[in-house]
Amino acid sequence: MKREMLNNKLKIIFIAALLNVSVFSQSFTASVNNTTVGQNDQFQVSFTFSGTSLNGIKNFNPPAFNNFMILSGPNQSTSMQIINSSVSASMTYSYYMQPKNMGKFTIGSASINYNGKEFKSNPLSITVVKGAPKQQTQQQQQASTTVSNKEIGENLFIRAIADRDKVYMGEQVTVTYKLYTRLGIAAQMSVSKLPNYEGFWSEEINVPNTISFTTEMYNGKQYRVGILKKVALFPSQLGELSVTPFELNVPVQLQHRRQGGNIFDDFFNDPFFNNVQTVNYDAKSNTLKVRVLPLPNKDVPKTFNGVVGEYTMSSQLDQTSVKTDQSMDLKLNITGTGNISLITTPQLNLPPGFDQYDPKTSDQINRTGTINGTKTIDYLIVPRVAGKKEIPPIKFSYYSPGKHQYVTLSTQPYEINVAQGPNNGQSYAGLSKQDIKVLDQDIRYIKTTSNDIARIGDTELFGFGFWSTVVLPFAALVGLVTWKRKNDKLAGNIQLLRYQRAEKIARARFKTAKSLMEENNQTGFYSEISMALFGYLEDKLHISKADFTLEKATEELHKKNIDGVLLDNLKNCTEKCEFARFAPSGNGSTEMNEMYNDMTNVIIELEKSLSPKKYS
Repeated sequence: MKREMLNNKLKIIFIAALLNVSVFSQSFTASVNNTTVGQNDQFQVSFTFSGTSLNGIKNFNPPAFNNFMILSGPNQSTSMQIINSSVSASMTYSYYMQPKNMGKFTIGSASINYNGKEFKSNPLSITVVKGAPKQQTQQQQQASTTVSNKEIGENLFIRAIADRDKVYMGEQVTVTYKLYTRLGIAAQMSVSKLPNYEGFWSEEINVPNTISFTTEMYNGKQYRVGILKKVALFPSQLGELSVTPFELNVPVQLQHRRQGGNIFDDFFNDPFFNNVQTVNYDAKSNTLKVRVLPLPNKDVPKTFNGVVGEYTMSSQLDQTSVKTDQSMDLKLNITGTGNISLITTPQLNLPPGFDQYDPKTSDQINRTGTINGTKTIDYLIVPRVAGKKEIPPIKFSYYSPGKHQYVTLSTQPYEINVAQGPNNGQSYAGLSKQDIKVLDQDIRYIKTTSNDIARIGDTELFGFGFWSTVVLPFAALVGLVTWKRKNDKLAGNIQLLRYQRAEKIARARFKTAKSLMEENNQTGFYSEISMALFGYLEDKLHISKADFTLEKATEELHKKNIDGVLLDNLKNCTEKCEFARFAPSGNGSTEMNEMYNDMTNVIIELEKSLSPKKYS
């Protein structure tokens, strides 16, 4: 009898073990929170893998959502439970979606790989019926929620944080925009309004395209915090300057509470049941105030041009022994932290007997934190007179906030041995060898006989040849004088020179942007194409880099009666460039190509409006 009872217990244990294996075996299922939805409604689709372990999961492939818009997803979540010492776990991939059209549609199967075995989910059928207009639906959602904007604002907000509130003019202040949230975010955020940096030169600091959230305590509460944007500001005006708020539209997930207060209702208010709705909330950062102090007016070096930071300087001359009319290259490198873009070219004071051409400059700027980099300046020098010469030191001055004093850097002087070149060798009583060669060809001996003289015909004195030799040199002279005066006018008028070269410089930047687009470098592309547009506007409208803002440029264009539609297109293009990292897309090449074409059209239309004579 005892033996029989023991056998029965063993059978029960064996059956229970089989049941546990059956209950907790692997499965992959699809579900939807509503199979009938309105055309303007949002709904949730979930794909859940269940099993005893999640370590072997990989390669989740969603189905094609051809007739639906993906508002958010895939959002990944995991759960684990222990029942009678048996462990079960699940991983869910969820999407928030909205229909594109009415009708009956099928969402196909998703697939996932677990320990080398492929699992497929069941297909889903969705019926889309005519619903209330989107605006009315949103109003109903907002009316149905018991959570006010004030309560949302206490749990989701943007902070603008400056690393200092008092700086010298030209000194960097770094502003970081952080998103603090204790709520779920349903979809991608969109920028409503960018901050205005009036009175500052701004440099965007590189941050990741995707926001990574960390945990941070603020005012006694724990928040998930992500960095939205970082910018380095260099003040160009004195006094108290303001940085306007950064505004962001955030689709927030709110828990919808049922009416009544019984235990059953409280149970179904648990977030596990995904009883949520989405509300668009406009988050707005605080306004920042920065006090800008003047630089000391005592012991200011003559070579100081407003540069603030910490710098070093080095120089290199490619050769010290040359011949006359042979060019030399003097390279100057200024390296340090500060506003590299606004460093003016130091003056090179050459002794008599040298020709100097316009120097070429290039900037290498690191925008990952404190702005730093190197400005390289190439001076092209040509000696015209032989002898021993000296190139004096080049001096560069800046103000050091750390040392609270002006600092002057100086390069070493260079001794130059200039030998006489072949083109300037003198002989024959001051005549050059080339002159003697010409004379040897032109001088002929006097003829003493007339045997080789023959009549070749009458010559018309005032024929075509005569007028050609008279008129053509005169016309060439007039053209040369006109060209020279135009060049002198441009050289003496820097604003006019910038105006004339604006289109050419923009075209060069667009060429660089196109190469970055081909490399699929989205960050570099949008930065370069923005600089192309801003640089074009600075040159065309005679606005200095330090004073340039998009608002000021738009105001100047409005004064010049530029068409309002073109101004709107200009604003849209600049905003798209700025907003690009907030909505990263897998189809980045298409978006970059569209932006390239749109920005090209904007500059072409601006050029036609600002320089109508070129197109008349």
